[in-house]
Amino acid sequence: MFDRALAPLGITRSQWWVLAFISRKDGLPQTQLANELDVGKVAVGALIDRLESSGFVVRQADPVDRRVKRVYVTKQARGFLEKLRKETDKFNARIVNGIDRKQLEAASEALLAMKHNLIAMSDGTETQSGQDEHEDTQSSKSRKKRRAAA
Repeated sequence: MFDRALAPLGITRSQWWVLAFISRKDGLPQTQLANELDVGKVAVGALIDRLESSGFVVRQADPVDRRVKRVYVTKQARGFLEKLRKETDKFNARIVNGIDRKQLEAASEALLAMKHNLIAMSDGTETQSGQDEHEDTQSSKSRKKRRAAA
């Protein structure tokens, strides 16, 4: 749906995502951009190629290491990003239409907690209390089943 909303502007969600990220970290090396976006170097390269051909970004060799290509947002892109942000705001307003603010905040808090859990799982810092809570829940379910069976 988001791609459809952006189609009249001539940009895809992936291109918008990369362009918005570059605008916040202008001059980032292309390889670091791929790492930070957690996307392959080839995929980021192709997206940057399209953005460059549209006049939204330029690649420049690093002054110290000519092998490194840094990516910069153009003046044309800055004006375009303002327009994109307005369209994105309209799209987001349509998505949350009719949903109470408290519900949105609760959903946001739940998603943030899930994100923290996933990060902890991925870097091995998952807390013992999280495992204990899981075990407690399993034990409670087992006790309820035994009581129901008795």
